[in-house]
Amino acid sequence: MRPVAQLGITPNTLTLVGLLLSIATAGVIAQGYLLVGGLLVLFAGIFDMFDGALARARNASTTFGAFLDSTLDRYSESIILFGLLWYALQARTLHENLWPFQDEQSWMIRLIYIAVVGSLMVSYAKARAEGLGLECKTGLLARPERVVILAIGLLTGTVIWAVLLLAIFSNVTAVERIVHVWRATKHSVAASKRAIPPGEFSADGHTGARESNTHSRPGPIDTNEGINPSIQPVHTNVPPFNRSVQQE
Repeated sequence: MRPVAQLGITPNTLTLVGLLLSIATAGVIAQGYLLVGGLLVLFAGIFDMFDGALARARNASTTFGAFLDSTLDRYSESIILFGLLWYALQARTLHENLWPFQDEQSWMIRLIYIAVVGSLMVSYAKARAEGLGLECKTGLLARPERVVILAIGLLTGTVIWAVLLLAIFSNVTAVERIVHVWRATKHSVAASKRAIPPGEFSADGHTGARESNTHSRPGPIDTNEGINPSIQPVHTNVPPFNRSVQQE
């Protein structure tokens, strides 16, 4: 990406170009040109994946750039699958290779919906874990793998099989990341409990191994506490104490 970086192209520009290409790809797929759509899926995916490399080449990585990249990637993937859904809704018959079941249109519509949910949950699980300070890159189908599977399905005429793989394994990936975060938090809680000295409180309010079974309650508050009624006021002529003061 260094020659591209020397041209003055910014990473955010590549991200926006990738989104525009995804919109064009969705239109092509919706019209039934699946072979061209498969090539465009790969071409648009290149822009989606190279913006990070361009940011590193230009030493221009920013927090907003990372946020914009992740957000528009979700839009790009959803838009392409929407184009495929539009195609499935408009096509009277779908001629899918090696598909053994009837009513292919109904199968395609359901699988596309499940694939969209799975792809969004994969990305959300990673983003939510990183928001909590946990690294979460586990799982089978990250963004590049999903792009390649969909492109292969479009190029080979096995779109429904590709969508089936996306529907199953994207949700499997989301579950894998949930389990990964659960294990990571479980280990961190166990380690924090072992690190708490006996009788001291942790940040979440738990105590160590030695805890007291007795609880003390504060007594009633006496509004006259600290004032001895036997002490009489002493008069003084020294300002500003020329009225009366309590004898200490």
